Amino acid sequence: MQQEQDESFGLGVPHLAVRLADPNAKWREAYLLEEARIRDALGPLAIDIQHFGSTAIPGIKAKPIIDILIGVRRLDDGLACIKPMEAIGYDYAGADIVPDDHLFGRGVMGETRTHLAHVVEYQGFNWRRDIFFRDRLRNDPALALAYEGLKIGLAQKFAESRAAYTVAKKDFIDKVLTEAGLA
Repeated sequence: MQQEQDESFGLGVPHLAVRLADPNAKWREAYLLEEARIRDALGPLAIDIQHFGSTAIPGIKAKPIIDILIGVRRLDDGLACIKPMEAIGYDYAGADIVPDDHLFGRGVMGETRTHLAHVVEYQGFNWRRDIFFRDRLRNDPALALAYEGLKIGLAQKFAESRAAYTVAKKDFIDKVLTEAGLA
């Protein structure tokens, strides 16, 4: 059932690959359904949950993976999220991929990812950075289109390396954040 729903929302990217999809109004609905599942699973551990990443920016192409930001009181609370997140189909990828971030993925392990959940300290550096960048793109269509253009070129260049694609976007993101004093 869940896999059929993910497919109906146009979600899923093969493991480690980069594929961009046209904007899809259903991504918001997919996020809202997943937010409810996570809230039920984590209860009071989750102070706030937000949709971020490119699927949260209307009108731009994105990897069809729903990025979810989960704010907890202390970063160590991310460890208490492992069992509840596993119970709803997430694999724990660890806390060593992104500094100060517990990363969880959902989809067919090693094949296709549909959701990535980042558990971070609520109102900490990663929380503020991710929310600011999302809001900046939502409120500045020209900046969002510039980001989309960069992503299109990088997706072609790094079609088989999600890690290289992510690293290559860093300068653009850091420039936006530096201008706001958040880098």
